[in-house]
Amino acid sequence: MKTVRLTFLGTGTSQGVPMIGCTCEVCRSADARDKRYRSSALVEYGGLNILVDAGPDFRSQMLRAGVRHLDAILLTHNHKDHTGGLDDVRAFNYLERAPIRIFCEKYVEESLRREYSYAFAEKRYPGVPEWQIVNIGETPFAVEENVPEVRLEWKEDGTGYTKIPCAVPESLRRVEVLPVRGKHFNLPVLGYRFGDIAYLTDMNFIPESEFSKLQGLEHFVINCVRKGKHISHFSLEEAVAVAQRVGARHSWLTHLSHQLPKYENLCAELPENIRPAYDGLVIEA
Repeated sequence: MKTVRLTFLGTGTSQGVPMIGCTCEVCRSADARDKRYRSSALVEYGGLNILVDAGPDFRSQMLRAGVRHLDAILLTHNHKDHTGGLDDVRAFNYLERAPIRIFCEKYVEESLRREYSYAFAEKRYPGVPEWQIVNIGETPFAVEENVPEVRLEWKEDGTGYTKIPCAVPESLRRVEVLPVRGKHFNLPVLGYRFGDIAYLTDMNFIPESEFSKLQGLEHFVINCVRKGKHISHFSLEEAVAVAQRVGARHSWLTHLSHQLPKYENLCAELPENIRPAYDGLVIEA
């Protein structure tokens, strides 16, 4: 079994914490663990760097974590707090002279084509992001190291990239990822299992058939937005119940809002093996 290392790049809900204009106790907290970028995670697995979601804080997250290479981006769904930073993939395109593979469901690709139409245009503006979209569903899929089939060379006249075919090695590092289906109100979303770590966000329902994919985990990550029922996210009470059913050795709450207690107070309310995640936290299995 390959070692998995997951870094929480962001653990906040769609508006982050602190929220603009808010003066509540959590938003004014001096505890760094209460400062939350929008939810995202970096997974180091089998020698690959895999990003889960690229929201509006993508640039700041990459700089803070010192990320210099990505092999792939996995999207859970199409909401802006999970896709709003994809334009900044341009920096990796420029540094590595290569497109970035984005794994997502077909409906997510269709959304990207509408919201980032300039990245898919036949005659594109110079310097737009270069992506290779790979459609996935509910069955396991392989992620390979990003050794591109084409190399991007910037044209001397500054009008864009020229794509030059590359020889791809016969043997590439590869890992298998297991998607986990959930619902975000009525929207189908995917979580992902990497070895003995599972990362699920933006869900308020998991089909019965999916729990078999969550057996034997070392770490289980589940979203939780507040106490009390929410239309599209697990509540604190629901997230704890799901975590206890999954039975991982350690469970972590993410996608947290300022409507929950401060970090230290929330820890005091939770079972010992369930904790709120925080930006910069690293877990391994």
